[in-house]
Amino acid sequence: MTAADGGYGGRVGHPVSGSRDVEDALLNRTIRTRVLAGLLLAAGLLWLAGGFAAADERLSYSEFRDDVAAGRVAEVTITGQAVEGVYTGDDAETFATTLPPESVVGADGIESFLLENDVEIAARRNDGGGILPFILTFAFPLLLFVGIFWFMSRQAKGQIGGLASIGKSTAKLYKPHEPDTRFADVAGYREVKEEVAEVVAFLREPDRFRKAGAEIPKGLLLVGPPGTGKTLLARATAGEAGVPFITVTGSDFMEMFVGVGASRVRDLFKTARANAPCIIFIDELDSIGRKRGAGLGGGHDEREQTLNQLLGEIDGFQASTGVVIMAATNRPDILDPALLRPGRFDRQIVVPLPTLEERVEILGVHTKGKPLADDVDVRNLARGTPGMAGADLRNLVNEAALIAVRSGSDVIRMRDLEQARERNTIGRERASLRLDEAEKRAVAYHEGGHALAAFLEEEADPVYKVTVLPIGMALGVTTQLPIDERHIYLRSWLDARLKVMLGGRAAELVVLGQPTTGGQHDLVQATKLARAIVRDFGMSDALGPMGFGDERQVFLGESIGTGSEYSEKTAEIIDGEVRRILTAALDDVVASFSELRAGLDAMAAELVERESLTGEEALAAVRAALTSEQRGRLRGRATVTEMPRTVADAVHETPERVGTGVR
Repeated sequence: MTAADGGYGGRVGHPVSGSRDVEDALLNRTIRTRVLAGLLLAAGLLWLAGGFAAADERLSYSEFRDDVAAGRVAEVTITGQAVEGVYTGDDAETFATTLPPESVVGADGIESFLLENDVEIAARRNDGGGILPFILTFAFPLLLFVGIFWFMSRQAKGQIGGLASIGKSTAKLYKPHEPDTRFADVAGYREVKEEVAEVVAFLREPDRFRKAGAEIPKGLLLVGPPGTGKTLLARATAGEAGVPFITVTGSDFMEMFVGVGASRVRDLFKTARANAPCIIFIDELDSIGRKRGAGLGGGHDEREQTLNQLLGEIDGFQASTGVVIMAATNRPDILDPALLRPGRFDRQIVVPLPTLEERVEILGVHTKGKPLADDVDVRNLARGTPGMAGADLRNLVNEAALIAVRSGSDVIRMRDLEQARERNTIGRERASLRLDEAEKRAVAYHEGGHALAAFLEEEADPVYKVTVLPIGMALGVTTQLPIDERHIYLRSWLDARLKVMLGGRAAELVVLGQPTTGGQHDLVQATKLARAIVRDFGMSDALGPMGFGDERQVFLGESIGTGSEYSEKTAEIIDGEVRRILTAALDDVVASFSELRAGLDAMAAELVERESLTGEEALAAVRAALTSEQRGRLRGRATVTEMPRTVADAVHETPERVGTGVR
């Protein structure tokens, strides 16, 4: 979903300029012109064809003399060199021919020859046959040529007119109150709406702010991941303020012609000042607001000129009184610093991924008016969608409705929503891929290893589902759902997460005696987490409390001019610590699995037979195969059915999924 919808079902108004009606009128006029030209051309071709056909039906002069000598001609009418006659007989068939110049009527002409053969002669003055033959012979071809020339001139004029207007802004202007979206239509984001409400209050009552000497920020930059509703918030701001709303996309400024971007920026602000107070909303600002002079050989000159013009219009010599600029981007790291300084986009409003409570509200908006079964639990579904934006949640509900229809159900059931969630996060089940018994057994032990490692760790997230059915790119999946949301992560939680990731490899080593290729993705994710523990979080004794972060340069030219953040010796220490942490975690899990082999075998056997187990069923299978003393080591949990009503210690925003090739 594009930032334009925001995942909240906002509605868009109609442009003031009526550009759609103008475009339709121009299109209809073009069609009429082309149809008229086609008809004229067809008529000309038919006239020419008729003239040629008529010419083909005339008698030759020799045939005419033969018919006269044979007595088959009754009478003729001579007009200049043209002869029209009637044959003898009852049918009175007519004919026409043309006399050669030396055979015209006269003493030495054809008159004596006709009289000798008893042909009645009539004469007619050669006046050209009136205006119609003249038109058909001379005027019509001339008019046809003029029409074609006029049509080609109109086409060329239209192209020239298009080039002349290429520097005009392509922004759409909406009248006050046309954007009928309000803050009530935006679920969640209470803090964000409070910040934007200041702009609304200023546009409604500017004098109250001016009396206090306060100035509203000129620019508001909405920053957040795609699909979080940045465009919807801008539209709701315009709807609440009741002022004209001008919207444009950053890419609309860029064309193949030099200087077009800057010209369109000037025209945009000219329109905004004429309609002040108003709101300008620039979506995808990063397309024209990238850092100037970045990259090898400098930046894109046309883009930089457009950015220079934008900076001057926002905070230049000519003030834009009553014009508030809002923009949205999901790449604030690549924006030019001059664009973010006070006086331009001096206020950044973060629109983050929704929290649990906000996801409940968003799902409530998207499920409103839809037929839901009695077993649908929106809060439980929200727990299983951490990291999803509003657009993702909207797509999830729609996908669940499609699944329900395909299965013949008139209502959306909880299992439809769960299947849609798994399809969006993991992938679709591949029924065509069938594993043989040996492969299924290996996958069962691998996924069972992830689940058993989670059951052994008290801080691990509860196991939700274990399956050996091929889903997406994975041959099997173990899914964990967080019981709450977290703001920070303890080292003990990170260690538990590492052991769960390596649980599949540990089970392979214990049961099969050798690893398989199925844990490739698990190893990649575990290595990233271990490297973050050492390099980013400063949790390694060998390196000490040093954090280097992950400040990679966006542009190649910047990375060439800067060196590495740490020496090669430090890099060797980091690699050694990462290897030590991963090896220690794997050895610990292997040792635990060797002691609890009976529980691992029991869960794997259940998976081979049933192919999918819930978290409770997997935990029950393990507990049933262990002794009472061994059960005491199972400090982890399966998925809970009740969710705490408060989330005071909330924000765990990453879905915890591990498996063969899928996290």
